[in-house]
Amino acid sequence: MEFGRVDPHELALIDYTLPADPELTIKTLKAAKGKGELQVHVGCAKWGRKEWLGKIYPPKTKEANFLDEYVKHFDCIELNATFYQVYGPETISKWKEKAAANPGFKFCPKFSQSITHIRRLKNADELTTQYYNGIMAFGDQLGPLFLQVGDNYTPKSFPELKSYLEHLPKDVPVFVEVRHKDWYAVPEVRDNLFNTLHELNIGAVITDASGRRDCVHMELPTPHAFIRFVGNSLDKTDYKRVDDWVARIKDWKEQGLQSVWFFMHQHDERYSPELCDYVVDELNKALGLSLHRPQFIEREKGMFD
Repeated sequence: MEFGRVDPHELALIDYTLPADPELTIKTLKAAKGKGELQVHVGCAKWGRKEWLGKIYPPKTKEANFLDEYVKHFDCIELNATFYQVYGPETISKWKEKAAANPGFKFCPKFSQSITHIRRLKNADELTTQYYNGIMAFGDQLGPLFLQVGDNYTPKSFPELKSYLEHLPKDVPVFVEVRHKDWYAVPEVRDNLFNTLHELNIGAVITDASGRRDCVHMELPTPHAFIRFVGNSLDKTDYKRVDDWVARIKDWKEQGLQSVWFFMHQHDERYSPELCDYVVDELNKALGLSLHRPQFIEREKGMFD
């Protein structure tokens, strides 16, 4: 992922402090407190990473079998494949079959770029129907959906965004990510966006990238967190940032958080399994969980201790 990349020499100069909880987050979590145990999921964005051969995938694994291996290590995936193509039920069913070995595994498919970036959410009813017809084949392994609008999608398009979201099916959770800086820089615009998501029972993606601290908005319109963490090749700041997220998730749990989806990205994706392993280990210790950790074929001495 290139979003939020900065010069490595600047990493130590950035203030990574997570903002305090906004009023909406406090209100949302308070209303949800006592309604169930926190569900925690950790995964990556793609399974097709050749860099993981010999690391978590056996060295001679064929690309056609990468998903079979991926589900042995993680319990979810932020499915970016559906961004580039609208898949029909036949292909989706094959992916679901590959994940059958891990019954709790969840696919979190991204909305197609044909809907979000090309049509820009206008005149996209037919494409949206095709998208939903495909992903519903995931059945009980379907997780929340991820709708990302483009970097040049400004608050001027808020009416189209609102109208599109209002007409989505209500039976599958959806999280929205906006990137243009004006969504965050103008208080009225920001409040209007997140309050509208709250009214529609739609979540907000929080993207933690070094070069875009405004996207770490900490707004929870629903009592569910969808976090896209963008690391920097296991720089020491990555681990401190993870520690801060674990502490915040623990605090949100006590306030009433119902679920968290933590997706690992790196500017160099070869390192995603290592940092995922750290995330899972720290969440297990902080929350008293027993989430399955990725299993490395050869663990370098001290690297994962």
